[in-house]
Amino acid sequence: MTAGPTADVTTADVAAQVVAGTTVDHLTATYQAHYRSLLGLAALLLDDTASCEDVVQEAFIRVHSARNRVRDREKTLAYLRQTVVNLSRSALRRRILGLKLLSKPMPDMASAEEGAYDQLERDDLIKAMRGLQRRQREVLVLRYFADMTESQVAETLGISLGSVKAYGSRGIAALRVAMEAAQS
Repeated sequence: MTAGPTADVTTADVAAQVVAGTTVDHLTATYQAHYRSLLGLAALLLDDTASCEDVVQEAFIRVHSARNRVRDREKTLAYLRQTVVNLSRSALRRRILGLKLLSKPMPDMASAEEGAYDQLERDDLIKAMRGLQRRQREVLVLRYFADMTESQVAETLGISLGSVKAYGSRGIAALRVAMEAAQS
């Protein structure tokens, strides 16, 4: 009859050891003793300190929430290490996926080819402007480049509003012909 009670005590002792291996106190002691080494492990897998700290903290949170499944006190650190490795892999996977999904930004500047075409057009326009009569050129420059109204142009040049309209109309027609000739 002594064998029965001894077996019951042994089972209770084992149960007490299992519970003792998964307590919050044990996790706190593990945290204090192994936080830096787990941080070092994460640093070998990740590239920035903030991510390493996040991974290690998340590992402790996950092991804490699943501490009922950690039956052996000696395996707590192994569970933590494996969780750090898995979380580091997940973080890297998310980064790679994020980089793949990022849309490529449009360049801030026009391409060299577009810049060259713009410069050619500007050169053609300047050449065509030089070929205009003096009054046509003055009216177009004041009206379109200085952004003046027709009445302001008339006042500036000391000519009538009708003359501004006539010089402007003939100047644009002459520019159109000169630019078409330059592009051909």
